[in-house]
Amino acid sequence: MKILLLGRDGQVGFELRRALAPLGDVVAVGRLTCDFENEEDIKRTINAVGPDVIVNAAAFTKVDLAERETQRAYAINSEAVSLIGREAAQIGALVVHYSTDYVFDGLSTEAYRENSAANPLGTYGKSKLEGERRLAESGAQHLIFRTSWVYGLHGGNFAKTILKLAREREELSVVSDQFGAPTSACLIADVTAHALVRTKARPSLQGLYHLTASGSTNWHAYACRLVEKARAAGLPLRVDVGGIRSVSSLEYATVARRPANSLLDTSKLCQAFQFRLPAWTDGVDYFLEQFIGDHVTA
Repeated sequence: MKILLLGRDGQVGFELRRALAPLGDVVAVGRLTCDFENEEDIKRTINAVGPDVIVNAAAFTKVDLAERETQRAYAINSEAVSLIGREAAQIGALVVHYSTDYVFDGLSTEAYRENSAANPLGTYGKSKLEGERRLAESGAQHLIFRTSWVYGLHGGNFAKTILKLAREREELSVVSDQFGAPTSACLIADVTAHALVRTKARPSLQGLYHLTASGSTNWHAYACRLVEKARAAGLPLRVDVGGIRSVSSLEYATVARRPANSLLDTSKLCQAFQFRLPAWTDGVDYFLEQFIGDHVTA
């Protein structure tokens, strides 16, 4: 199997390089090789590789910046995805693509299912939703995974930001009225690899799935767990759990609105592929072990 991995340098792309390697010949490219705002670059890359599978981990993910750079957000999150789908359809390649909880407005009191009504609050979510739809309409076989609150050792994310700030400050303010499931890039990559193999064997499995760790938390409780566990393991932090102040979304204003409820129902994925998704705490604790091992000097 020949796999073209786009977005090799992002959080998920970095882990995909590891997870996809046992499946065949992986050609992993980043922005320097393939500019996602350049259609000719995308076409040239796909034609040069001639893949059986295209895994698209490239995206415009800066939620607030998307409100100012709307054209770029749509170019990368929608137009490029549509082009990938059309090119893949011509060569019979399967496309794996990633989307987000931000396609929902967060007003539901229950976890969102794949067929729940989408209603993005901002440009990021709107551009990702359009990308989903255009890929589905392209004629290419596809797997689309919506995920949320992604973190990992590579790249920037909430977990690493909290640990950095906790070393610099004696008090932090974190919102407590937004709920979701922190999901590791490792988990996303590993699930992708297994689902890809099964879908190649059974094309009827293609479609849209929700992929997150199990369980639920809010940003404040998530931050408290990170700090508490890190301090207990010896990471030198200035702030303790008592110094992490709980605030509302109204108190912590951002350019783009965030959904209050980011919980995604993963039952369709678990049933289709016979997966058991781990608790979000398991992934975060494993991440902390690795992170602390890299940052605590002997």
